[in-house]
This record gives sequence, structure tokens and C-alpha cells, in this order.
Amino acid sequence: MSAEAVEKKGPLAGIRVVEFKGLGPGPHAATLLADLGADVVIVQRPGEIPPAGHRDPIQRNRRVVEANLKDPADVEKVLGLLERADVLIEGFRPGVTERLGLGPDVVLERNPRIVYGRMTGWGQEGPLANAAGHDINYISLTGVLHAIGREGERPVPPLNMVGDFGGGSMFLVFGILAALVERQTSGRGQVVDAAMVDGALALSHMMWSFRGQGAWSDERGVNMLDTGAHFYEVYETSDGKYMAVGAIEPQFYALLLKGLELDPADLPHQLDKAAWPEMKKVFAEKFLTKTRDEWSEVFLGTDACVSPVLTFAEAPQNAHLVARESLIEIDGIVQHAPAPRFSRTPSGEPAAPAAEATDIETLWV
Repeated sequence: MSAEAVEKKGPLAGIRVVEFKGLGPGPHAATLLADLGADVVIVQRPGEIPPAGHRDPIQRNRRVVEANLKDPADVEKVLGLLERADVLIEGFRPGVTERLGLGPDVVLERNPRIVYGRMTGWGQEGPLANAAGHDINYISLTGVLHAIGREGERPVPPLNMVGDFGGGSMFLVFGILAALVERQTSGRGQVVDAAMVDGALALSHMMWSFRGQGAWSDERGVNMLDTGAHFYEVYETSDGKYMAVGAIEPQFYALLLKGLELDPADLPHQLDKAAWPEMKKVFAEKFLTKTRDEWSEVFLGTDACVSPVLTFAEAPQNAHLVARESLIEIDGIVQHAPAPRFSRTPSGEPAAPAAEATDIETLWV
């Protein structure tokens, strides 16, 4: 991306965001904002722009400026940039930006309208606030990690989607947008303390609700949505691939049985938990009689809530994803298209990660 300002399209066009370079959820939040039209600028140390072919797609669609945040002169330049910004995103441990002279008190004094977004795992206070951690640690204390896995087996880390991105970047974006809406009334910015541990708890709302009603067991793999139920499971097919089954509602379950050529009169009631283990064996034997693609044809166009389990390599060829153009290619790398979609202010095509730095003193002037 050149040093010239790029026309931004989307509902956030006109919003200026400064992102202190980091890892994981902070950059992901910035990507989501940039995809929706925000003018996002990454602040990073001099000489950190990698050569072509090694640029991280998570840094797409924004410009880069270079600054040494331990140099008072460069800090002053960054403060000048922040005076012209609407949002700041930082993902350092608590207290780091304060020691750099870029903490909320300083920045909000220079720009009372700025939304100061802070992305951490543990939050800005509490006994673990300054402890290191990763997604797996943040979700382990919330009960979420314990709940994911099969009966009698160890918990399974759900990639890094629940803590880093679901509980982290998505809640940071949510907080930033809420603060921008509130600013329209008050005229003032504020600090957004987005902690992955808090977001993961919010995402697990349904499980906490079920548990409070006595409908969720802490025993892993015996509940309706954790592979305990035969109608919410993954089954192997004859070619060693898999089908995903999510036929929760009775009308969908009836269509599932029809596709499997099973007579409901010969089977126990769908919600008879005592029969779930035996029914899983029945379903497993059935799915092993056809290939994944053959089962896909059986259930295609039905409401049985049965779908093939695709790999990342296969997903770009899926007819639905192709029709919606849900995956796009930028600089030879397949990645997600901007989401969600807007009827009146659609997002533009994302640009590749910056190949050169922009002069910090020429931005937004």
C-alpha cells in the first residue's frame, strides 16, 4: 500500500485508528475495523516490514508508520498522530503504555475524544493481570476448556478461537464500536478494557444458563452440545472422512432418520439420554456404509442439518462459499472476505499488507 491516502469504503469510513503492533487478537480487531472502512495505521519499530511473500495477512488493508516507542522524540510524534485519531488499539501488558508515556491519561488529555482500546488476556487488574498467558490459559479458568471434549477423554483446545478471537478481538471491536456510539452523545472518549477471560465467559452464556437450570453436567461429553447426543456429533464415513450432524429439533431429526433409512418406530425417543450411547453406535455404523460425498448428496437440499466436514484446502471449492465469495485471495493467500455485509455501505476489496512505511508526520494532516 502506498503512502498516499486510500479511499476507504464501508460503514466505518472516516474513522481513524492507530494500532500499536502486536500479536493475535489486537491485530485481528484492527483488521475487522479496517475491512469495514476504518483508516487503520500500524505503529511499529523501524525496519520491521518484512520482504514480499512474508507479510502477515492479518495486517492487510492498512498503512504502516515507524516509531521507536522508547525514544521520547518518536513518542511525541505518535502523540501527535493520536491527537488526530478516533481509536487506539494496544495489546501490551498492563502498565506498559503508561511507562512509555502513552497511557490513557496522557492520550486522553491530548485527545479527549479518543477511544483507547486495551486488549489483554487477564484484564487491567486482578491477581493475574501481569501474568503471561495464551488462549488455552484464558479459557481454562472459565470452565470453557473443561467442557470441550469427549467423555472419558482430556479437554480439547478449540484452536485459539474462543479466547484470542471470539473472547478477545470480537469483544474489543464490540467495545470500541459501543464507545464510538456513546461519544456521539457525550463528545468524549474512554478506555475499553477488553479481556479474553471476560469475553470467553460471555461466549459461554448458554452453557452457564443450561447449568443454572440443571440441564448441563460438568462431566464432559455427556451433554447435548458436547458430543454426548447422537444427533449432535461427527461421524466417520467409508472413505475415512467425516460428516457433521446437528439435528436438534424434532422435525430436523426426522429428516436425519429418513436420510439414514432408519425407521423411528424401531428407535428410542430422540431425547432419551440413556439410549444416546447405543444410538451413536447405530449412527456410526450407518455412516460407514457410504463415502462423505455420497452422504453429502443424500442430505443436500434437506433440513436434516447434516454437512460434510471440509478441510481448509477443500473449503474454497464449496459451492455455497464460492457463491457468497466468502473467501478471497490477496497476494496469493486465501483468506476471509470482509464480514458482516452491509446493504448501503458495502466494504471495499481489502488491500495487501503494506510494503513500505508512511511518514508519520504526513498522516491525517
